[in-house]
Formats: sequence, C-alpha cells, structure tokens
Amino acid sequence: MNKTVTEAFLWAYAINTNGASRSLTPQDLPYACNEDEYVWIHLCSDVEEVDGLMRAIGLSETVADKLTTLVTRPRTIMVGNGTLMYLRGINKNPGASPDDMVSLRVWLEEKLIVTARRADRGLMSINESRSQVDLGQAPASPTYMLIHIIENLADKIHEVVDQFDDTLIEFELSDHLDKKARLALGDLRRRAASIRRYLSPQRDALDAMFRLPHLSNEQMFELREQTERVTRYIEDLDLARERAIVLQDELRNTIADRQGMRMYVLSMVTAIFLPLSFLTGVFGMNVGGLPGTDTPEAFAILITAMGGLTLVMLIAMLWKRWL
Repeated sequence: MNKTVTEAFLWAYAINTNGASRSLTPQDLPYACNEDEYVWIHLCSDVEEVDGLMRAIGLSETVADKLTTLVTRPRTIMVGNGTLMYLRGINKNPGASPDDMVSLRVWLEEKLIVTARRADRGLMSINESRSQVDLGQAPASPTYMLIHIIENLADKIHEVVDQFDDTLIEFELSDHLDKKARLALGDLRRRAASIRRYLSPQRDALDAMFRLPHLSNEQMFELREQTERVTRYIEDLDLARERAIVLQDELRNTIADRQGMRMYVLSMVTAIFLPLSFLTGVFGMNVGGLPGTDTPEAFAILITAMGGLTLVMLIAMLWKRWL
C-alpha cells in the first residue's frame, strides 16, 4: 500500500447490526459486507493521493472530489444512491479556539459510511464514536452511526454554550466591571457570532436529512431531536450576544457616569475658586491706589472675606442641591 494512501487511512470497521465490530486495514478495502454488516471508514481528506484510497473503497470521482474539497459549509446533498453531508464541530485540539470549528465530511450509503477530516483538524466527537465501537456498542446501521456522530457534535456545542452562559452569569453578578471585562465581553460576542455562523446552515442541513430514503420512525425522531437541539443552541447564542451587548452598555454607562461625576466635581471646585482667584488677582496687582496697602489688618480682612465668600457659595450650592 502506498505510504500516502496509508496516511490518508485513519481507521475502518466492519460493524455488525448487534454492535460487534472488527477493525479493517487498507488492504481489506473494498470490503464485502454480509447482510447484517456495514462499514465505517474514516479518512484524512487533505493528504496527497487520498483519491487512490477512495477509488479503492469504490467511491465515484464526483463523491471523492466533494469529500476532499477545502471550502465547506454545512449542507446535505443527494448524490446518486448516497448522501453527502458537510457538518461542523467544536475544535477541541490543543491550543485551538472552540469557535474555529472543524469541518466533517460524511458520505452515507445503505451499507457504508465514510467520514473525512483534514490532517490537523481532529474531532473529539468522532473519537468518542470510535470508542463506542471499540466497546462493542456500535450503532446498528450507517444512518444510526451518522445520528450518533451528530449527537456527539451537538454535545460539544452544548458544552461551549454552557461556558458562555456561565461567563455571562459571572459578569452579571459582579459588582465591578473593568476594562478586562469589557475586552472579555467583546471576545465572547465574537466567538458566539463565529459559532452561530455555522450552526444556522447546520440546522438546515439536518432538516434536509429528512429526505433520506428509508428513515425509520425512531431515526426520524432522534434526528428531529438533534435538529431541535441545534435550534436551541442558535437561540442561546443569540441570547448570549444580546446579554453581552447589555453588559457592555452597562459598563460604558458606568464609565461615563464616573467620568461625568469627576467632571462635575471639578466644575464645582472651579466655581468655588473662580471668585477667589478674581480677588487674589485684583489685590495682587502692583499698581498704586490699591486699598489696604498701608493697613496692617488688610490681609486678615481679605482672608476672612474670602473664607466667608467660600462658605456662602457652599451653602448656596447645597441649597440648590448642586452638591
């Protein structure tokens, strides 16, 4: 097997409808399923020569091109006898931001489900589904496997939405919001908007899945439940953005009130000292004829008068309720 093809192959399982499974290698592909089996194959979509592995699986050129496309947006497409889906999941990779959502490409047939992601963009949701397969608790069909993956994706989105809610509650209960809080709220709004950008079309993609042939009532119920979950998360993200905006407005108003109070105090101090400054300016002129220049008590009289004037102005301001 070519090295690049081996790198494109992440894992594969032959899964029995009772939940049992066995691991497959690239040499086992294409695998001839028994009546009570299906195959799950997970690929790396941006590795060189991945097309060779897809041809070995038996995928058409059209499907292979769509699974390896770089730019994706959540949607569901019916292609021939199968269904192609683009989904998005929370990025849980080390050092990554959760709002930098990871694209998952899915090809679904009656006996086959192929999932693909980029080399450096692993998905914890897929790893959890694999763990369940290894434990002998695999879903009974490719459609159930897809619904299970969608449920895992929604669980990770739920965790992030809950984190947003906890952060906002902490800010709402805080008695003091500073510049760091303002920056954190701005970052939260940006992240919420980024996640919502993909959740809205993802909801539409899940709605389109109801056109899949041979969906059982149970599958339709579970699919409807996941669609409603995504809708709730979209609404929660919208609410989180609105709450963040309200908190930012309150923070701006608080800062403006503080600045206004400081300016008001400075204005009152200026109003009190303005006449005093006028008097000191007048009696500080070096010109002849100034009263009191030859009277020893003149300085004490002037200071007393200035103090009395200050007291009168303070009483007047208090009476007018300016202070």
